[in-house]
Amino acid sequence: MSLQRFLTTIIDRLYIKPIERFVSRDIFGYALCGGSNMVLDAVWYFLIYHYIVAERFIDLGVVLISPHIASLIVVFPITFFTGFWLNRHVAFRVTHVDSSRQLIRYALTVLGSIAINYVCMKLFVDSLHFWPTPSKVLTTIISAVYSFLASKFYTFKK
Repeated sequence: MSLQRFLTTIIDRLYIKPIERFVSRDIFGYALCGGSNMVLDAVWYFLIYHYIVAERFIDLGVVLISPHIASLIVVFPITFFTGFWLNRHVAFRVTHVDSSRQLIRYALTVLGSIAINYVCMKLFVDSLHFWPTPSKVLTTIISAVYSFLASKFYTFKK
């Protein structure tokens, strides 16, 4: 059994009657794939920060990169591609469209999410003077809704 089929089977088995009343299969699959990718991101970040970057500053000659930013730089491509694969093959199951075209669209969607996170945090914390943690929660909700809609109707449009 392929990994794609295995993960899709798990999602289908978890998508039970009470859940069907509240969310569509697309939203449920997207949430599980996104949540899994977030956990994967945290695990990779922990491992890379502690064992590869080893909590050291990275001196590139022109710039000194702090360990947490260096780890972020290393982890981002990993979870970018796992997120793309999960969305393409498991959450939205749209594989008949050219993968390079979808990858470019996915990259644009991710850039949009990064921009939304930045703008919302600046707005909520700096302009509206909300507390940072509730601002981050609200920003994450806004970004997740944007990301789902962009993925469903643009990146992985059926």
